[in-house]
Amino acid sequence: MPVYVYRALTKSGQEVKNRVEDSTRMNLIRKLKRNGLLPITVTQLNFGSVNTKKSKRKNMENVETVLKKVNTANINDRATKRSITLKDRLSLLLSKGERITQRDVMVFTENFYLLKKANFNNVHALSTIIESTENLAFRGILEDILAGVEAGENMYTTMEYYSGIFPYIYVNIIKVGELSGSLTSSLEQAITYLDEASAMSKRIRNILVPNLIQFGGILIMLILGTLFAIPAIQDVFDKVGSTDKLPAITIWFSNFLDMVVTYWYIPFFIIAGIVTAIIAYVRTPKGKYNFHYFKYTMPIFGKLIYALDFERLMKAILLNIKNGMRIQEALEVSKNVVRNYVMLSMIETSINNILIGQSWIEPFERSGLSSPMITEMLKIGMQTDLAEMMEKLLEYMKIDIDNIIQKIMKVLPQVVYIIVGAFLIFFVIVVLVPIIQVYMGNFLFSAAGV
Repeated sequence: MPVYVYRALTKSGQEVKNRVEDSTRMNLIRKLKRNGLLPITVTQLNFGSVNTKKSKRKNMENVETVLKKVNTANINDRATKRSITLKDRLSLLLSKGERITQRDVMVFTENFYLLKKANFNNVHALSTIIESTENLAFRGILEDILAGVEAGENMYTTMEYYSGIFPYIYVNIIKVGELSGSLTSSLEQAITYLDEASAMSKRIRNILVPNLIQFGGILIMLILGTLFAIPAIQDVFDKVGSTDKLPAITIWFSNFLDMVVTYWYIPFFIIAGIVTAIIAYVRTPKGKYNFHYFKYTMPIFGKLIYALDFERLMKAILLNIKNGMRIQEALEVSKNVVRNYVMLSMIETSINNILIGQSWIEPFERSGLSSPMITEMLKIGMQTDLAEMMEKLLEYMKIDIDNIIQKIMKVLPQVVYIIVGAFLIFFVIVVLVPIIQVYMGNFLFSAAGV
């Protein structure tokens, strides 16, 4: 149901404010009036991309419950009759269209990290951040998290409910911190995760977007030129009686487009059938495993995806080991920071290996996805000081990931340029060459019998 923020006055002039769920705004107003409250504002909150499959907010009370406890609602210390200020009206009005962005999540995480470093407890830190959060939609979610914490829940349980706001990896980094008692360190990792994800997305967008625009423009010109310019050129040849012919590839592509336009439903259903079959296969356990394995082995990005997942796993394990967990327990808790089935299967195999007295490193080594340097460093760590060796491993992996990113940034533009260049050459041959023939006027000689 929709979520509303209301402010109302009691008969004694005290201001009451709360957030509730109800079917409609008018229905809520009627209920407020029936309970002796005079509504000042009733505003529906827009929670952006919150998971809409869930019909009820996690820590949200029903309006009937709130009204029964109206005397315990949040009443301003200034328990005097007053009208709502212009600033409040503007804030509530703007909140209707507010969207929750990754920047909001980043600012919240940074502030929460700083407060935890200053030895604030979770309730105090959340309350402080809520007071300074201007986005009312995001403030509502933070208040829901605070309600869960005050009820004795971990923060991650409420964050999981808002999967559209907090990324899966982010939530599980927080989960590892809460379960291991190292929330401050986990918040630092969460900030790094958000920073790296944002920076990587921005760098890839800067390469792909301009070239995709060029590619789209060339494709549109190719199709329009073939559909309209080529028939016009052929018509000119026919009218003047020229024996010149269009290039064979131009004629072939023109006939191909004519067939696609005439029998459009055939390629449409073929493509739709292929896409549907792929989606159905990927949703099966085997299909999802094979798809996730492809993500680790795909050209260009595969090594980077695996390296980022493995580094995130090692950071979580190291955090848990420093807090006194055994390697088996650390693996069990840390597996939540990855969602790739291939990595998860390796982690489960590692846990099983520990139970039967074998090496937990062996599944990662046998997969062929981890470099020999990484597995050897882990083996040495098991014989000496694992925590110290894992810190050195993370330093090595950071350098390795930076090198992989630099290689991708060099290769990716070249691949995109090759694709765009191939389409540009095809456009020149199919469309521009016939246009140049007409411009040069050579067809007039053949028309005159010369």
